[in-house]
Amino acid sequence: MATASQAQPQPLPLQDRVAIVTGSSRGIGREIAIHLASLGARIVINYTSNSSQAESVAAQINANSATPRAVVVKADVSEPSQVKSLFDSAERAFDSPIHILVNSAGVLDGTYPSIGNTTMESFDHTFAVNTRGAFVCAREATNRLKRGGGGRIILVTSSQVAALRPGFGVYAASKAAVEAMVKVLAKELKGTQITANCVAPGPIATEMFFEGKSEETVNRLVQESPLGRLGETKDVAPVVGFLATDAAEWVNGQIVRVNGGYI
Repeated sequence: MATASQAQPQPLPLQDRVAIVTGSSRGIGREIAIHLASLGARIVINYTSNSSQAESVAAQINANSATPRAVVVKADVSEPSQVKSLFDSAERAFDSPIHILVNSAGVLDGTYPSIGNTTMESFDHTFAVNTRGAFVCAREATNRLKRGGGGRIILVTSSQVAALRPGFGVYAASKAAVEAMVKVLAKELKGTQITANCVAPGPIATEMFFEGKSEETVNRLVQESPLGRLGETKDVAPVVGFLATDAAEWVNGQIVRVNGGYI
């Protein structure tokens, strides 16, 4: 006969915590949002341009729930007023403080220009989204996330910061700035019990990864991988999920490279 304690289902690791996932209409961000929802979190799906993709993610999360567990909010992460509105919308939607920020929004110049051939427009756009966007979101989270436990800032960067391959100069620089910033931020959050970390994927089979790459280039990257394949979004999401839980409290100010040994 089951005891009373056995009869009670265990709460999920992120039960009813509110998570904002930027850039979550597709790719790695989409998988992160779905995974955090599976851990019990209530999710804010953020997108910039494709509302139908974002609504599709929310519909998938809400499909098996009596009450909505995901909402969709449009916001440009590089614009402080829109990021503030994103956080306001999250609090209103779930009548709760925000516990988790995952900044997954990012861009990459698919022409892979050398530094000498990078246009100012490409440089400015890359830094606006990847660096300014991460800063704006992290700054808002620093002042808005729940304090005293459960607060998590997770910024998605890139293993290109370590690989330093030709054609990725500006992209790698834009992500390296974020990795430096998160190490300082973790120290500045002393006393809040909010942790700040980066997750840095290697080659992951997403639309952004395949853009501008020849089949030969893709095959070469597969051959370089010790595991003999490209990464998948489902390889990254559980790492983010772990960092979002209480089990990861002692992981703080770290860069977690998720690349199958590529670097």
